Amino acid sequence: MIVSDFIATLEHYASTQPNAPVYDFLGKRYTYQQLKQDSDTIAAYIDSLRLPEKSPVMVFGGQEYEMLATFVGLTKSGHAYIPVDVNSANERLTNILDIAEPSAVIAIDTLPIEISEMPVVTPDQLTTVLEAPVPYEMTHPVNGNETYYIIFTSGTTGKPKGVQISHNNLLSFVNWTLASDEFDLPAQAKILAQAPYSFDLSVMSWAPALAAGGCLYALPKEKTDNFKDLFAVLPTLPIQVWVSTPSFADMVLLSDDFSAEKMPSLTHFYFCGEELTIGTADKIRQRFPQARVVNSFGPTESTVAFSAVTITDEMIEKSDRLPIGYIKADSPTFILNESGEILAAGEQGEIVVTGPAVSKGYINNPEKTAQSFFELKGQKAYHTGDLGLLDDSGMLHYRGRMDFQIKLNGYRIELEEVAHILNLSQYVASAVAVPRYNDQHKVHQLLAYIVLKPGARDGFERDLQLTKAIKTELENEMMSYMMPSRFIYRESLPITPNGKVDIKALIAEVNDQ
Repeated sequence: MIVSDFIATLEHYASTQPNAPVYDFLGKRYTYQQLKQDSDTIAAYIDSLRLPEKSPVMVFGGQEYEMLATFVGLTKSGHAYIPVDVNSANERLTNILDIAEPSAVIAIDTLPIEISEMPVVTPDQLTTVLEAPVPYEMTHPVNGNETYYIIFTSGTTGKPKGVQISHNNLLSFVNWTLASDEFDLPAQAKILAQAPYSFDLSVMSWAPALAAGGCLYALPKEKTDNFKDLFAVLPTLPIQVWVSTPSFADMVLLSDDFSAEKMPSLTHFYFCGEELTIGTADKIRQRFPQARVVNSFGPTESTVAFSAVTITDEMIEKSDRLPIGYIKADSPTFILNESGEILAAGEQGEIVVTGPAVSKGYINNPEKTAQSFFELKGQKAYHTGDLGLLDDSGMLHYRGRMDFQIKLNGYRIELEEVAHILNLSQYVASAVAVPRYNDQHKVHQLLAYIVLKPGARDGFERDLQLTKAIKTELENEMMSYMMPSRFIYRESLPITPNGKVDIKALIAEVNDQ
């Protein structure tokens, strides 16, 4: 199956399977026919506002069905949407408004700030609009290279950047997931929708689900924040495909109920957004021995992901670090050195992706766009800022973030490599490495933040003895200059709203920023 027009595909399902479920919000189900009716009504209402043609519109909310209906309605009416999560800080909201200059805001949830410089559709107004359905004839939907959505990056250093993803960018991604042997997407797939819509990992849920005539099962943050609530809900979801960061999977793996016995329909795991460790993959394989575990890679700027591979038991047993996949056919990827020269197979450098999935750039930010986007071999290209290599078979291997590379006592150290080795310890559940800077902004100490496995302290009277045991266990795995000088033990590590370990928050904490 090839999707040539995303909205036309949804219209097709609305006519061929009108009563099939498209969205399930904690048991409340919505059909393809409802999605058509509601998105038509929203599109007609948007047209009545007479917004500037093709202008972006901010959509503020959580995992509600109305978010999806609004996204589709905006696409039908020719507007790009900017998803902003309900849990966003007020400063982030203000920054996005200042940078993107949307022509309107649609609030699915109540806005925490006053907005007076543009039209605001309140939750009550939207409810009223949806109570009076109207038909809609599409004459100016988003298509081709027009912007489909704009997702703002985390912006932990400086202001966030709004990545513009076109309809063509989206088609490049979704047709790959539909055709790829790696993803092996089930027909009318039932897919978990846990990632916030402001995080492009969510596109790995909704785009394949809608393109395949499947159903999304929402798991809102108020459930994931409470472990008891989470496991009251999770086994009731008849999902076939799990989409999340590895960090979120690590959290649910703390419960023995997360298993094939309790969730027999779950047959596919799609991971993206951060590195999938051997430990996490091994636990998933043990709990769900018949399931397919797919590791994928790609920044927001290249439309979710451009490489993927099914993780095998052999990879888990023999790799020191899991591969991040084979490159999708339309996205030639190269490894470049610091001079911009293309390196041979096996040589490490920056991962640069090209092709039709690469974004047109950052909205209203020509300077940052010029820094990150360029042309290579006649195609759009993007500097990922990630280190990696391509082996002789064309498999891509990740070697850490260039901006998570530090120098300590003259040695170049990759923080993610240190964390990776720490996670190999029999005592460690999860770990990160964090640099401490002196007043000259040079690294003078490397710290380890550790979450221990249950029972890890048994037999050790003091943390110092445990630290010594971990260091001794790993001394043949890690160069001595890479070993953190101080170990800090925590019950948990901070997680970003997108479900990743918040390393930058720990760096700020350590350095009192």
